[in-house]
Amino acid sequence: MTVLAAAIALVGSLFFALGAALQQFEAAGSATPGLLALLRKPRWLLGGASILTGGGLHIVALGLGPLTIVQPMGVASLLFALPLAAALHGRKPSPKELAAAGVVAAGLVGLVLLVPDSAGPTYLSPNGVLMLLGVAGVAAVLLWAASKAASPAGRAALLATSSGVLYGATATLMRVLLDGTWNWWYVLALPVPLLLALVMLQRAYAVGHFGVSFASLQIADPLTAVAFGALLLGEPVPTGILPVAAALLTAAGTVALARTSPLESRNNPPTHSPTPL
Repeated sequence: MTVLAAAIALVGSLFFALGAALQQFEAAGSATPGLLALLRKPRWLLGGASILTGGGLHIVALGLGPLTIVQPMGVASLLFALPLAAALHGRKPSPKELAAAGVVAAGLVGLVLLVPDSAGPTYLSPNGVLMLLGVAGVAAVLLWAASKAASPAGRAALLATSSGVLYGATATLMRVLLDGTWNWWYVLALPVPLLLALVMLQRAYAVGHFGVSFASLQIADPLTAVAFGALLLGEPVPTGILPVAAALLTAAGTVALARTSPLESRNNPPTHSPTPL
């Protein structure tokens, strides 16, 4: 069962990577990368369907195998996504770009494996939900504001991080609902951070630095969920030197990716010159 779970999770990562690459291709080639405009693009919708398929396969894999095997397979989506996105833009990823992505993936795997398992069902009061949405909203707005003054690679990273924070808040609220804290207004509140996250992510994709955007999203989403789990749900957090080392490795890989990832947009031909943060 463990081998089957790993295989399913790996296929799910491929679907997720393909969906992200398709959506970035459409967002980067759109003069108005707003959500309503993108919803009229068949290839962008196909990307969304591919992402949903990947998420579904990941859930199936979690039901068949241990978290320590399935979660690292999800990180492989970054390594799949870069060549897929490069192919859509008519180029090949450079060795330095792939090496930087590998460093990010290694750091993420370390962080994922070091997060302690949560014990028992979760509960979040209405005030806790308001705090969750408020903190995530303020952080997302601050990151969006900071992106205005950043370089293209920095702007892509900040916008994708903003999206990841909102996705992390969505995941936390979803866990609370699935664990039995059922409240109708919790359900009604769920689409708010989800839609805002989607909008921010498309803005990040429209900048053109797909590798930076996707890596930043991959980092911000789980770390935000872990932070909210610790602050609001009383869940344990990893301690010691190893999580710090994994975080530093992930950060170093992201910076390296920002310096090697070319600007990919159908309105701006890709260039292989480094782009500093």
